Amino acid sequence: MRFRSGVAIDLGTVNTLVYVAGRGIAVEEPSAIGVNRATGEVEVVGQAADALTGKEPANIEVVHPLRDGVIADLDAAVAMLQAFFRMARLRRGLRRPAAVICLPGEATWVERRSLIAAAEALKPHCSVRLVDEPVAAAAGAGFDLAAGSGAFIVDVGGGTTETAVLAGGHVVRARSLRLGGNAMDEAIMHSVRTQLGLLLGRNAVRSLKMTVGLGYGTVTEAETVGVDAATRVPRVEHVPASLVASAIEPVVKAIIGYVQELLSDIPPNLAEDVVRGKIRLAGGGALLPGLADRIEAAAGIPAVVVDDPLRCVIRGAAKILEHGDQLPRFESF
Repeated sequence: MRFRSGVAIDLGTVNTLVYVAGRGIAVEEPSAIGVNRATGEVEVVGQAADALTGKEPANIEVVHPLRDGVIADLDAAVAMLQAFFRMARLRRGLRRPAAVICLPGEATWVERRSLIAAAEALKPHCSVRLVDEPVAAAAGAGFDLAAGSGAFIVDVGGGTTETAVLAGGHVVRARSLRLGGNAMDEAIMHSVRTQLGLLLGRNAVRSLKMTVGLGYGTVTEAETVGVDAATRVPRVEHVPASLVASAIEPVVKAIIGYVQELLSDIPPNLAEDVVRGKIRLAGGGALLPGLADRIEAAAGIPAVVVDDPLRCVIRGAAKILEHGDQLPRFESF
């Protein structure tokens, strides 16, 4: 059937996006809430909460409910999603709205049930359908899921990297790596502290990562501001590009290793589809300078970043929501 009302949700470690049928993306916010330490009430959500991360306000505890792409704090996830539903102005109707929710392809049964529990606690109550992120990413990248064509997707998120080969809307081979942009951030933070004696905040680290990337460009260093580890006072530092590149190299190698592993196991009948369709990179990590080139060099076939990679999964989830009668049947609860 075609779903005439409902929502699609890309519930990510870093950001959550909510698409409302007939209206488009209604919410695009960091996956964070701020809880009053005294009362336990939610004070702020999304961008307002995320902006307080690491700044240690006396009366607010900032909670990020997801870790490695799955729910780590169920109560906080429910509270966050309920707040996002209010922001999306999702109205109650005579019928339960459909909810398509994306999750890592190798999420465990317990992790899937946790996501279902969070969705079932929401108001209005939804009829939930889970969709593996690579399937949604393939739809968002423009592959025709109904035609049975082959696709190779690499979705680099904050907590996980999904690598998958699909035939239409069906996963043929897939690996879910519990490493992504956050692991790169932590590696950069550790290296800068160890080698330069500088403590960096999350936003400063992410700026370094996206400015320098894998160090193949013309940028040889990048300016940042942190706190001196010895004196505990702010200081300006110029961080070498080589330091950033070497810090994130283990994560990049792990991603490339998963890509090569899947390529070595592709059924012959899918080989031509994959080569002609190219390796498509989605997710915020796809924007890391130099990553697509590294994957292409290692794979020996073209690798391209999809249009608007940050919204690729939610675009695909929206297609699945609104054209459910024309696409393969996905897991539902």
